Amino acid sequence: MTRITEQPSVHRNLETKSIAEITALINGEDASVAGAVHKALPQVNRLIGAIVERLEAGGRMFYVGAGSGGRLSVLDVIELPTTFGIEKGRVNTILAGGIDQLALAREEMEDNYQEGWEKLQENQISPKDIVVGISASGTTPFVLGALEGCRSRGIPTGCIVSNPESPIAAQADYPVEVITGPEFITGSTRMKCGTAQKMLFDMISTTVMIRLGRVEDNQMVHVMLINEKITDRAVKMLMARSSIARYEEAKRLLLEFGSVRNALDHLKP
Repeated sequence: MTRITEQPSVHRNLETKSIAEITALINGEDASVAGAVHKALPQVNRLIGAIVERLEAGGRMFYVGAGSGGRLSVLDVIELPTTFGIEKGRVNTILAGGIDQLALAREEMEDNYQEGWEKLQENQISPKDIVVGISASGTTPFVLGALEGCRSRGIPTGCIVSNPESPIAAQADYPVEVITGPEFITGSTRMKCGTAQKMLFDMISTTVMIRLGRVEDNQMVHVMLINEKITDRAVKMLMARSSIARYEEAKRLLLEFGSVRNALDHLKP
């Protein structure tokens, strides 16, 4: 395979450049990321379809990752119960070194070939679920071991990688290869690869939640009422979608039933 992510940056002598020059160059590199994601949309769509199918049937989704990509998947997953009201545990992340070690960035744990699969087994992984490996290089042992363990046991797999024809993509039923090219700083895949991964996590989770009925029109009708800002937004949403004219009445009903969708169901004749 070709390790494009390790190829030298096209930008030289960065230490001699001004702040304005550096930021303009980084911005120019970042501008190419959306195009790389666009090229991979057919692969992304197939992966999303497989995730929706598994979740609709009562299964779970697991990201397995290390480094920047793994940490970004954690940030995406923890938002979903609040934003979309989906039960905790339906979408998960297995992070090399453990989520409780997130801030320590234990990069050495990504070389542990066995741990990814072992952590999935601890979560009683089964063919009802789907596992998506995250690896910019496409070679991370922690991720590769997890996907090989899954595939040999009939558990559906996907991946998000940034090099073509990688070992991890070879183990994925639904590979997504987003080729963002050499990084601004040679090998620093927290940059363009990380930006692409964040875009993909947003795209995957949002599309999956829409297809699962957690969004109506363009609104988060299942959002959890965790603070005043969100509660105020939900009250106004309920008023707009019902015949309730008084703010306090809508808020009382919303707090009683816990979500806009539940309150609307209660109002149905």
